[in-house]
Amino acid sequence: MLDWIIGAVCAGLIAGLAYKKQWLSGSGAYAAAIMGTIYYGAGNLLWFGLLILFFISGSLLSKMKGERKRKLEQDYAKTSRRDAGQVFANGGLGMILCLGHALIPHPAWIYAFVGVMATVTADTWATEWGSLSRKPPRSVLNGRVLEAGASGGVSVRGTLAAAIGALLIGIAAWAFSLWSGVSIESSNNVAKDGILTIGLLPLVGLVGGLAGCFADSFLGATVQVMYQCEVCGKAVETKVHCNRLTSYLRGWPWMSNDLVNGLSSIIGGVVALLFLWV
Repeated sequence: MLDWIIGAVCAGLIAGLAYKKQWLSGSGAYAAAIMGTIYYGAGNLLWFGLLILFFISGSLLSKMKGERKRKLEQDYAKTSRRDAGQVFANGGLGMILCLGHALIPHPAWIYAFVGVMATVTADTWATEWGSLSRKPPRSVLNGRVLEAGASGGVSVRGTLAAAIGALLIGIAAWAFSLWSGVSIESSNNVAKDGILTIGLLPLVGLVGGLAGCFADSFLGATVQVMYQCEVCGKAVETKVHCNRLTSYLRGWPWMSNDLVNGLSSIIGGVVALLFLWV
């Protein structure tokens, strides 16, 4: 019970501060407080710490050169001020994994969690840092030049940022595991010869995060719903642009940016799980 109380207090304070700093909307703050409570109450420092590291690092990066980014945000379905949908899209899967580990402890939950958090961190870092690149991004499908902030675009700067963010999550997972005394070795054959140790977590984070991040770009370039502005002609994620309704351009009508984030997180988690059997 004490862990749940500590989690509720810490999560509530952080969510309140984030709302004051305009990192979260009202719905986002409530969602973050609930999620943080579960992460700490059902988990420990490993789970809660990675969630906070992702959130704070992404929020701070979103404030870099804010004026330029505000112009780009006009093309996005969501802004850097996260609402409940974005909070659950980025942290909801991790919360399910946390609860699963609490019910049936196994290293698979932790590996998948590191892959998921590395993915959302890599994607956020790539977007926030890559959007400041002086060179335009290129399509992940065919390499053609795209406008800055275009869905499905990748750049050297963004890819480097994604790698750093994913590796940071892996290193933090390793450090939090040591600090909190978490053991991720299993007593069964999965941990044969003692290969499965927390020392693998930095590599798990890097590989899983990059795989999920590139999956996000691929989904964004193929199936994510996009609209075209009738005024400026831009391909955008929003149904309103330049104060006018936009028209459908491509993608699956129900495949929103939040769903793309969720699917790419699953892919990152699955890739991380492969380390259990490699």
